[in-house]
Amino acid sequence: MKRIFSIAALFFLLAAAAHAQTNAATSIGPLSISLGPNNGAPDVDSGIKILFTITLLSLAPSILLLMTCFTRVAIVLSFVRSALQLQGAPANQIIIGLSLFITYFVMAPVWNNISRDALTPYQAKQITSQVALDRASHEISSFMLKQTRPKDLELFISMAKLPPTKVEELPLRVVIPSFIISELRTAFQMGFLIYVPFILIDIVVATVLMSMGMMMMPPATLSTPLKLLLFVLVDGWTLVVQSLVRSFGM
Repeated sequence: MKRIFSIAALFFLLAAAAHAQTNAATSIGPLSISLGPNNGAPDVDSGIKILFTITLLSLAPSILLLMTCFTRVAIVLSFVRSALQLQGAPANQIIIGLSLFITYFVMAPVWNNISRDALTPYQAKQITSQVALDRASHEISSFMLKQTRPKDLELFISMAKLPPTKVEELPLRVVIPSFIISELRTAFQMGFLIYVPFILIDIVVATVLMSMGMMMMPPATLSTPLKLLLFVLVDGWTLVVQSLVRSFGM
C-alpha cells in the first residue's frame, strides 16, 4: 500500500527533508525543533513547511477521494447495490474497501511515475522541492485531464477568466473541479446502464403477477431473487469491475 501515499510522502519530504541537514532550530509556539547541520541555503522556512505538512495530512482524505478514480468507482459500486435492491449487502465497508483497492490498481502507474520522476530524485537531492512539486502536480494533472470533458474544462476556465492557455499548463484550481464534475457525470451514466436490465426484470415480474391476479404480492418478493440469480450467472462483479477499470483507459 506504500505507493498509494506516494504524493503524501512527497509533500512530507518537501516539508521536512530539505532541512534535514540544517543547524537552525525551528520554533512553533512552545515547540522547538532542531534540524541538524547546515549544508546550504534553506529552500523554504522550516516552520512553514511543518505547518504545510500538518495541513496536507488533514486534507489527505479529500485528495484521495477527489483527485483519483475513487469517486467514480465508489458511486458505480453503490449503484450496483441499489439496483439489486439490497440495503446492507455488500456492506459499506466492503464497498469502500473494494473502491480503495481498485483505486490503488488504477492509480499505480501515476504513483510510479511520481515516485520515479519526483520523489526519488528529491530524496537523492538531485532536484529542488519546487521541481519535485511541479513534476508531481504534472503527473496528477495529466491523469485528471485524460478523464475530463472539454465542456467542463471550458466552464471553469471561463469562470476563472483565464487567458488562452495550453491544456497541460492549466492550474490545478481549474483542473480539479472540472475533473470532479466529469467523474460524477460518467459515474451516473454507468449507473443508469446498470439499472436498465434490473428495471426490465421488475417490469416483467410485475406484469406476470398482475396477469395472474396476484396483485397483493409485492413484485420485489420475486424480482430480487431473479436479479441475484441473473447477476451471479453473468458474473456481474467481474463485469462491473472490468468496465470500471477499462473506463480509465487501462
